[in-house]
Amino acid sequence: MAKKQLDRARVHVHATYNNTIITLTDLEGNVLAWSSPGVVGFKGSRKGTPYAAQLATDRLIEKMKEFGIKSVIVTVDGTGSGRNSVVNALKNSPFRIEDVKNVTPVAHS
Repeated sequence: MAKKQLDRARVHVHATYNNTIITLTDLEGNVLAWSSPGVVGFKGSRKGTPYAAQLATDRLIEKMKEFGIKSVIVTVDGTGSGRNSVVNALKNSPFRIEDVKNVTPVAHS
């Protein structure tokens, strides 16, 4: 099966204190690929580290190259320690970052 070729995509980062899940979708929200520190080989509390999130992002970047993506929109959800390392790894990748949005829900009274 041939992979879908895209120019633009969206990267969703869900960062919790225990894990970081990075999902690649097209602009309509259909999931194309995903990665997490557990896929790379981290277990237990080490999944929540920034280094584990960086390696998971590197794995996703390799998948993104197969789709021919040129630019991405990043949405970050959560307060985990992996959120900054994911954005930094994407900045150092060959893809152009169009926008970074923080969509973390914040309670107010």
